[in-house]
Amino acid sequence: MPEELVVVTPGRRLGLADEYEPGSGTYMRNGVIYSSILGTRTTREAQEKGDAGDKPVLSVERKSAKFAIPAIGSEVLCRVVRMNPRAASVAIIMVGSTPCQEDFQGTVRVQDIRATEKDLVQMISSFRPGDIIRAEVISLGDQRSYYLATTKNEHGVIFAQSVAGNTMVPVSWEEMQDPKTKDIEKRKCAKTF
Repeated sequence: MPEELVVVTPGRRLGLADEYEPGSGTYMRNGVIYSSILGTRTTREAQEKGDAGDKPVLSVERKSAKFAIPAIGSEVLCRVVRMNPRAASVAIIMVGSTPCQEDFQGTVRVQDIRATEKDLVQMISSFRPGDIIRAEVISLGDQRSYYLATTKNEHGVIFAQSVAGNTMVPVSWEEMQDPKTKDIEKRKCAKTF
C-alpha cells in the first residue's frame, strides 16, 4: 500500500526514536523525531538488513509542488516578518497542504486575531517576528497583501523561538514556554490536535 502524503512544517513531531531512525530534514530531541524543514514526510526501510533491530528511516523531503494561490477561505501557513501596534505583516509560505513557490504577502490586523474581546488584543502579546502561524484568508485585501484572520481556535502560532533562541512549546492558548530556560512568553497559540 502506498504511503499517504503528509506535508509537515518545521517543529512538527514525526515519531519516536524507539520506532524510527532520523533521516534528512529531521532532528531528534528527547527521544522524539521532529521536522526541521517544510516538506513531505517519508518513511523508508533501513539500508542494511543485518539484524532484526533495524528501524525504518523517517525523513522530510522538499519536492517541487504545483503553484498555489491563496483564495478566500483558504487555510495558510505564514512567517511573521514585521509588526506594528495595528497589524502584523506576514509571508504566506503554504496554502492548504501545498507549499508556495514564492511567498505571498499577508496582513493580520489586530481586530482579526481573536473572535472575542477584540478591543483588548495587543499585537505584541499575540505574535513576534519569526513566528510561524496558521491563519485563514478572509479577504483578497488591497494591492499589497491578503487579509488574514486567526480567530478560530486552531489558528495562531504553531512554531516560535524564545528570546534565547530555543523552540518553545505551548502551555496555554495564550502562552508559550522555553523548555530550557522556563521563560514564558505571550502568544496567540493554535490549538493542536
